Amino acid sequence: MLKITEESLKKIYGINDKTIKLYNKAMEDVKGQFDKYDAIREYNQIKVLDAFQEERISDSHFTNSSGYGYDDIGRDSLERVYARIFHAESALVRPHFVNGTHAIASCLYGNLRPGDTMLSVCGSPYDTLHGVIGIAGNGKGSLKEFGIKYKQLDFKEDGVLDFEKIETTLKEDKTIKLVHVQRSTGYGYRKALKISSIKKLVEVIKGVDPSIICFIDNCYGEFIDTIEPTDVGADLLAGSLIKNIGGGISPTGGYVVGKKDYVEQASYRLTVPGIGGECGSTFGVMRSMYQGLFLAPHIAIEALKGAVFCSRIMELAGFEVLPKYDDERSDIIQAIKFNDKDKLIKFCQGIQAGSPIDSFVTCEPWDMPGYDDQVIMAAGAFIQGSSIELSADAPIREPYIGYLQGGLTFDHAKIGILISLSKILAE
Repeated sequence: MLKITEESLKKIYGINDKTIKLYNKAMEDVKGQFDKYDAIREYNQIKVLDAFQEERISDSHFTNSSGYGYDDIGRDSLERVYARIFHAESALVRPHFVNGTHAIASCLYGNLRPGDTMLSVCGSPYDTLHGVIGIAGNGKGSLKEFGIKYKQLDFKEDGVLDFEKIETTLKEDKTIKLVHVQRSTGYGYRKALKISSIKKLVEVIKGVDPSIICFIDNCYGEFIDTIEPTDVGADLLAGSLIKNIGGGISPTGGYVVGKKDYVEQASYRLTVPGIGGECGSTFGVMRSMYQGLFLAPHIAIEALKGAVFCSRIMELAGFEVLPKYDDERSDIIQAIKFNDKDKLIKFCQGIQAGSPIDSFVTCEPWDMPGYDDQVIMAAGAFIQGSSIELSADAPIREPYIGYLQGGLTFDHAKIGILISLSKILAE
C-alpha cells in the first residue's frame, strides 16, 4: 500500500524522490508514537460517549431557538455534557464566542476588578491577548484602562515554569487575583505545558492563597491527554470550538468550563450581568456542536499524528523542530525553525496548495488584526480560520519559525506536509 501512495504522490503532486525517501523513514519511526496516541483517543472517546449517555441526549436536543433563546434544552444540555467531560461544576458553550480570544477575554473581564493584578506565568501570552490586557494597541477598552494591573514571569532557561519565583511573587503581591496559564506553545518556541506541570502549579498557587484563580487557556490542548486541567485542580478553562474540541464540525464558538461562580462571571461578560447564560439563541447549530464534540477525540489525535509526522520528517530533512517526534505532547502544534524567511513562506504555501479548499490560492504575509508582526496563514479550510483543519502560520520575524496544526485526517496532513517539504527541497 505504501508503494501505491508513493506513486500517487509523485504523479498527482510531483513529490520528489528525496522527499519520498524521507517519508518512508519517518513513517517507520513514528509508528510507536501513533500506537500510544491511539490508546488516548480510545479512552477519550469512551469518556465523551459516556457523558452523552448520562445526559440522555436525543434528537430533541438539536434545537433551533430564536430571539432570546430562553430554555433552549439543546444548549443547556450540551453545557452539562461539557461539564461532565471536564469534571467541572459548570460550563458555558456558545456559538456567540467569535474565537478563543473572546472566550478567554470574557473570563478575564468577568473575574478581574479594578485594583486586581493578573499574573501570566508562561511569559508573554498569545499575541491576540496583548490588546485585551493593554500591553499593545491604544489601550482602549483593555483591562489596563479599567485599572487592572498585569505582571509577567518567564519560563526558566530549561523551558519549565519557575515555580519558586511564582510562589515568591504570589506571596509578595497580594493584589494578584488570577494566574493566567497558556497551555499551548502559541507563537513561542517551547513545549506545551504538560498536565503534570499544571498540577504542580495549582498546588503552588493554592498553597499561597486558595482564592487565587488558576485560569488555563486550553486552546489546542483538549483530548491530547486522558485528563484535562480541571482534573488536577484548575479553576477555569477556556477554548475555541474551531480547534480540537469542535471536531472540525462545529461552525463557530467557544467554551468556558470550571467552578460555577467563575463561569457565571464570564457569562456576564458574554451577555450582561443579571442575564448571563440564560439567554442566547442557537440558530440551528446545536446538531453540529454535539456532533463535533463527539468526533473531537478522534479528530484531535488525527491532527496530533500529523504534528508527530511533521516533526520527524522535517528533522530528517535537517530542520530544528520542537517538540521532537517522540517527546511527550500536550497540544497539537508543531514548530519548525527555518532560519530563512523564504523557506518559511514556501512551507506555508505548500500547506495551502495541499488544502481541499482554496488550494489554488497563494498565501502571502499580511498585516493581520491583533498581531504586531506581519503574519502568513495557510488555511484552506471548510470553516474559516478553523485550526483543527490543516493549517500553518507564522509571524514574519526571526528566526522564522513556522507553526503547523490540525488535520481532520492524518492522510491529508501527511500530503500537505510532503508538498511543503518537496517545495523546499526542490531548491
